[in-house]
Amino acid sequence: MQTVLCVFGTRPEAIKMAPVIRELRRRPDRFRCRVCVTAQHRDMLDQVMRLFGIEADYDLDVMASGQTPTQVAAAVLAGLEPVLQRERPDWVLVQGDTTTVAAAALAAYYARARVGHVEAGLRSHDKWQPFPEEINRRIAGVAADLHFAPTEQSRRNLLAEGVPDDAVHVTGNTVIDALHWSATIPPDEATRALLAEVGVGGGVGEGADGAPAGPRLILLTAHRRESFGAPLESVCAAVRELAERYAGDVRFVYPVHPNPNVREPVYRLLGDVPGVRLVPPLDYLPLVHLLRHCTLVLTDSGGIQEEAPSLGKPVLVLREVTERPEGIDAGVVKLVGTGREAIVSAVSRLLDDPAAYREMATAVSPYGDGQAGRRIADALCAAEHPAVEHGDVPVRIPAEAVA
Repeated sequence: MQTVLCVFGTRPEAIKMAPVIRELRRRPDRFRCRVCVTAQHRDMLDQVMRLFGIEADYDLDVMASGQTPTQVAAAVLAGLEPVLQRERPDWVLVQGDTTTVAAAALAAYYARARVGHVEAGLRSHDKWQPFPEEINRRIAGVAADLHFAPTEQSRRNLLAEGVPDDAVHVTGNTVIDALHWSATIPPDEATRALLAEVGVGGGVGEGADGAPAGPRLILLTAHRRESFGAPLESVCAAVRELAERYAGDVRFVYPVHPNPNVREPVYRLLGDVPGVRLVPPLDYLPLVHLLRHCTLVLTDSGGIQEEAPSLGKPVLVLREVTERPEGIDAGVVKLVGTGREAIVSAVSRLLDDPAAYREMATAVSPYGDGQAGRRIADALCAAEHPAVEHGDVPVRIPAEAVA
């Protein structure tokens, strides 16, 4: 019996950790699974936990208005220490690259607990982009004892940094597990109302060009710190130009992050633009259904870069670099940056050129097959009994299954 403490604090972490928690709890003879949330993002975290039926054993509740990464890290370090002293876990699992992840991995190291890093090995090789995620995940990687890499590329990144080969397990990305499960849940009344409001509530068929039939919907998400200021204003200018150019034919839906650095410029620049629907941050299930119904995605989100290609949706990334090159290599993701002209050109090409759209709208996921949670649990079992690590317990999958 191993005690595994799963620590997370934001909605993306909860989504990607949920399949792991579910799998660990399916094996009560092997794992005592405990959950500690930092609540780095309070409301956005809680709705995902309700959806996946996860209850926290510990809630650090560090969320504060206008908090800085330094303040989050300090609060997580201080709050997690007594939890670690009480539980004395065999493993602390962290997911991704948030400030919660970096602080929790460091706290676990101080407590001499083994660290498992879910979604390990992503690298942009630019410590300022994305900020602060690139350094957060490197810190977690230094502290980690097991690295659950989503793809072979992530594995190669870790090996190049000197991580032992037997400490890296290619599992696929747990976000695909969560997406497959969520996509089977029918939309609730609020989700159906939102879809109807943007003109796609009656179901989606395929048009002659392979795009969804009916009004063309573009899902937009933009909230990263490195985009605050002029870059985000440039994105808004591009959206305004596109909304005017394709008036009556294309609708944008933009779930706006509550951070004032996002909300203020977005509502100032896009609040009165016909064809642009600004909504509060969406629960995960409505977001999944919007992904299913949209024509294409404009985003600076890491998770959506992984989710949308699994549903056959072209993704234009509003960043200069990405730590997820697999989507670009597969031809389903394209980097466009935050420049107005580049965004307008890339979106217009997909809207106007059926062949270009078909080329990207290929439902090929480079991020796994929906079995990542099981593989992570298998790897933890194998770590308890090293003699069978490369025997009966499958902890690796062929490269072609995730890349």
